[in-house]
Amino acid sequence: MKKLVLLLVITSLVILMTYCCELSPDIQKVENEIKDILDKQKISWNEENIEGFMEYYWNSEKFTFQSGSKRLHGWNALLSRYKVRDSGEKWGKLDFTDIEIKVLSNDIAYVLGRWQLMYEDSSEEGLFTIIFLRMPEGWRIVHDHTS
Repeated sequence: MKKLVLLLVITSLVILMTYCCELSPDIQKVENEIKDILDKQKISWNEENIEGFMEYYWNSEKFTFQSGSKRLHGWNALLSRYKVRDSGEKWGKLDFTDIEIKVLSNDIAYVLGRWQLMYEDSSEEGLFTIIFLRMPEGWRIVHDHTS
């Protein structure tokens, strides 16, 4: 009887460890995927390709963007904001620094960072927190809080 109980306990532990290991995120892989997206966004922005920059935002009315005292709902609302705010001569060169990627699971991560837009004679910068969710089409930003 003791052997049977011991065998059940060991089997349960092995199953539990296997289950937990499968659910634990591959942190380095997720971080690399997110870094790649941020690099692609920066390249697209600096080529004045707003559609390429927006590719990694969730194209849904449920997407949210907050900045200052304003909250936008939806991918189209953010696209319109960028087209009005950052078009023509107002387009600056984008850089991201102080990036910290926090992996919560294989399908959820958030990023803390600093953005900077450099213009010919000036610059502006701020902080951001973006939440990524892995979807069937790949990683997408489902929320962006930029200050």
